[in-house]
Amino acid sequence: MADSYTYDLVCIGSGPAGQRAAVQAAKLGKKVAVVEERQSVGGCCVHTGTIPSKTFRQAALSFVGLQPSSGHHPVKHPTSEALLSRVDDVVRRESDVVANQLWRNDVDVLGGRGEFVDPHTIAIAHGEGTRTVTAENILVSVGTRPAGPPGVTLDQDVIITSRGVLKMKKLPKTLVVVGGGVIGIEYASMFGALGVRVTLIDRRERPLEFLDREIVDELIHQMRENNVAFLFGEAVESLSISESDGPKGCVVLESGKQLVADMVLYAIGRQGATDTLNLEAAGLDADKRGRMSVDDCYRTSVPHIFAAGDAIGFPSLAATSAEQGRLAALHAFGRPAKPMPDHFPIGIYSIPELSMVGMPEHELTAQKIPYVSGLARYREIARGQILGDNTGLYKMLFHREDRRLLGVHAIGTGATEIIHIGQAVLALGGGLDYFVEAVFNYPTLAECLKVAALDAHNKLAASRV
Repeated sequence: MADSYTYDLVCIGSGPAGQRAAVQAAKLGKKVAVVEERQSVGGCCVHTGTIPSKTFRQAALSFVGLQPSSGHHPVKHPTSEALLSRVDDVVRRESDVVANQLWRNDVDVLGGRGEFVDPHTIAIAHGEGTRTVTAENILVSVGTRPAGPPGVTLDQDVIITSRGVLKMKKLPKTLVVVGGGVIGIEYASMFGALGVRVTLIDRRERPLEFLDREIVDELIHQMRENNVAFLFGEAVESLSISESDGPKGCVVLESGKQLVADMVLYAIGRQGATDTLNLEAAGLDADKRGRMSVDDCYRTSVPHIFAAGDAIGFPSLAATSAEQGRLAALHAFGRPAKPMPDHFPIGIYSIPELSMVGMPEHELTAQKIPYVSGLARYREIARGQILGDNTGLYKMLFHREDRRLLGVHAIGTGATEIIHIGQAVLALGGGLDYFVEAVFNYPTLAECLKVAALDAHNKLAASRV
């Protein structure tokens, strides 16, 4: 580190990208600090996003008896206090884990809101004033925040974003979810499982278009069975709050339909939290959604300033953000770093959960890649019967000619866990023969891989007779 700088690396934000970058730089013997405006570390991931929403999901499953719980007995109508108390416990513990990791690696945590003074200087405003630090390298890892509906004031009681879910005073009886993206689908399915009558609105004709269509169709079917109605191809014209019969959310659609519900969850888009960073002082800018542009090394247009995580856009996953932060730290100090693999898994924690890695069927068809699919249904798997999941589905896609694995798609209990076996085989260039010959523990959900592979093997054999 040049003597003129306070730190070798300063990470603005302590979410997955900032945390992993800070630890990686510390492992290289560098002097590192993390700037965090919250009272505790962990970023959006720990406090308002991934960890709280997934804990809320698990609490919902436990309370309504859809999964074994640690001491919970099935409750027909759990209170919001009971649901959110579990969320608070996990958030606090996970934040402590992050703080301990930073402490063990001698990373300084600087509390307050950071902004650029110049390309190497950051001012940190906190309760007692402002302090200034300098850094040879800087990583912007501030994440995103939910975008609110245009022209509507969010009261976070009746018209809310995903952050408002974590502050609910009571569980609504009716809910309208605006937006069929990942967050909208996840929360719609959770509230539906809790017995709330949910209506999900999306201007597209089908949600989650990047996923395998058969998997999405199964998700929609199961959500409809669980108190969720869908209005596809519909756009919202206006949102308002009516006080005539207690506070209610009123949703008027462009088609003329009107919906009234106890709560409206607006889940369309997120905004990069870069607007308070004074990027101009560092010679940087962001697009209209607050996202920053970087090169393959996560370097911005200013060579010593990097950006990673949700603040740079797709894929905006906690796992990929953490890896981006690690790689950015390696690039900052000229250390060798392999690019992030093409095949990373995507997990959607709806009820039921979904996961995928590789290509879906419609992309293979569009690219004219010859393939064969193999299916395994949980109702045919001993572990599925043990878990009481009769609707889960596991699908693998193989190249017809060289039998390489091309994609894996799953819906059901543990889908986000068992997808990793397929991910490993995909990354290593393996294929159908591995799964046909492999022996998996029994009874496990991993048996799905064997059954799906045998299904594909039999289809190929039949087609060559």
